[in-house]
Order: sequence, then structure tokens, then C-alpha cells
Amino acid sequence: MSTSRIAVLALLVTLFAPGVGARAAPDEDAFVAGYATAILSREFGLEGARVSVVHGVVRVEARRIPGAEREKLEAVLGGIPGVAAVELTEVDGTAPPQVPGPVAAASDNGMLGSRGLELLPKRELFDPLLADPRWPHFAASQHFYLDDDELTRVAGVSFGESIPLLGFDMPGPGRGELGFQAAVFSIFDLDSDSFDLVNSDFLVGLTGSWRRGRLSAQARFLHQSSHLGDEFLLRSRVDRINVSYESLDVLLSFEPWDFLRVYGGGGALLRRDPEDLERGLAQGGFELVSPRAFLAGHVRPLLALDVQGREESGWEADLSLRAGVQIESPSLLSQRLQILLEYYDGRSPNGQFFRRELEYLGLGAHLHF
Repeated sequence: MSTSRIAVLALLVTLFAPGVGARAAPDEDAFVAGYATAILSREFGLEGARVSVVHGVVRVEARRIPGAEREKLEAVLGGIPGVAAVELTEVDGTAPPQVPGPVAAASDNGMLGSRGLELLPKRELFDPLLADPRWPHFAASQHFYLDDDELTRVAGVSFGESIPLLGFDMPGPGRGELGFQAAVFSIFDLDSDSFDLVNSDFLVGLTGSWRRGRLSAQARFLHQSSHLGDEFLLRSRVDRINVSYESLDVLLSFEPWDFLRVYGGGGALLRRDPEDLERGLAQGGFELVSPRAFLAGHVRPLLALDVQGREESGWEADLSLRAGVQIESPSLLSQRLQILLEYYDGRSPNGQFFRRELEYLGLGAHLHF
């Protein structure tokens, strides 16, 4: 190739390459914005989220970005081809986020302004209470009862879930949600020849939840009934109590920092069997969840304390303490498996034994979807 041809080719590249690059950058930013928006909507269900992309810098603005999710969001969004950096910002829920930049997209599961009705929302507005011994979820634990005359080694299992049914805009600030809770809580005597079923509690109810940023609340109408296991009933000859009631309670939760959640509330028993059950209920607690996950993002430490009081027991505190690790995917929020050491001291949460004092140590596996 002649020197003149080389010179002409170099001139053409010099003249036209910057123009090509300038035209390609917006297209690449648009691709990244769409990709990131799909991830936020389908995988994270991030409330009130909006994405903007300028020269490969992804900016996410949302009304709620829990601390445990920041690390995952940065890792997942940073792995999209063409992303140079990720910036996450929480905005006030009273005003729509202001998104700079020429390329922006809104998540279809977190639209700005009015979102209207949303059937079967991906995520609950009110997060589960990690140390509440009667919060519906899937779990299996082994408990060692201390100074109990009848039981020593006990297996505790639960099968249940909280299911959001309908999300909607509130007349004022925040987002509302109607849901459903159902669960079975059972304990088995591991020292018996056939691992006798001792007690089963059945819980079903309706929930109404609300969230604005780091503040959330939930009202619940619940029915609970309790039943003794046949083998235990035959061998012990205890007098069976038909424990069954409906209750109404309200809980308020606040997350002042990414790693801390505090909550409290109360309620009352409505219809009661036996009828001499006192009505008053109170509950409070806190949860410490590490904003950082270890072992390549798979393990997250946590500590949770739940304290409940009942008028029936003279408002003496029933204390439930759980500590351990949460095993999770570094890129998804679903299917969190928690391995927790457990300690309980107070009136028994097992319906047929609600008047007995109970203290135990245990180890459990708890699954949250």
C-alpha cells in the first residue's frame, strides 16, 4: 500500500471514528438502562426505582434501598457490559425522583407517581419478624428444653408464608398492600419411640400493610387454633384445652440505619376459647442485619430479639433471641436460608401449653422467600 493511501486512510479514521463513537454511546447507554431496569423489576422488585445512564455510569434512585441490598445491587448492575460505575440514592417518598441524563428508564414494578393497582406484588411491604416464634415461614429446629418435667429434646417445625395479594396507592404518602398469612407450627418429642407429635397450632389471617421509605406498618386479623397429638394425649392423659381465638394487632417498623430495624405494637384477643383468656397483647423488638455479606457475598451475619407480653401472664416478658448467619445468593434476594442459634424464655408459644413457663436452647434452619 502506498504512502498516500495510508495517509488518506488515517485521515478518514481520524475524521469519522469520533463521530461513530459519539453515535454509539447513547445506544449503549440505552441498552444498559433497559437491562438494569429489567433486573430491578424482575429480580429485586425495588419499590419506586428509576434508572439513568450517562456514559456508562448507572444511577438508581428509589424511595427504599435496604442496606442488605446495596451490595447486591452494585455487584449485579456493575456486571452489565458497558457499565463503568453504579450510584445508588434514596429519595424522599413525598416527591418523585429527579433523574438527570439523556437516557432513563422507570421500572414497571416501581413506577414514579401513581402505580395504581398491582396484583400479586413481588415483594411484601412489611418484612418478616426474624425472631418472632409465630411468624409464618418454613423452618425446622431442634430445641433442648431446660428444667421441664415432661419434654427434653423437641423438634419444632413450621410450614407457612405471608403472601401479598394486592398493592395500591394510598390517598396520602406511601404504598398500601393487602395480604394473606397461613401457617402450621408443630412440636415433636424426640425422646419418644416414634417421635410423638405433641402439639400443632394452625394460624390463618388477613393483613393490611403500608410503607413509606424506611417506615412500615402492618395490621393483622388472625385466627389460631391448637391441637394435641394423639400419641402424646394417650400417654400423658393430660386434660385437653380447646384453645382457639381471633386476634387483631398492629405493628410499626422503622429502619433508622441500613443495619438496624426496630418495631413495636400491640393488639387484643377478640373471640376467645376458653372465655377467661385476658385480651391484651404487646410486642416489640429489633433486628441487626449486616449490610455486608461475606464469603463472596453468600453469608450475612444477623441478630434478632423479639419480646412479647400478654395480659394473661401479667405482662411478663416472653423473650425470643436468635443469632446466626443468612445464606443467600450474591445476586438475588429470594430464598434466604438462615441458620440460627435460638434462645427462648417465657410463657410457652405452643397453644395447648400457653400457661406453662418454658425455657430452651436450640438450633434452627429458617427459609424466607
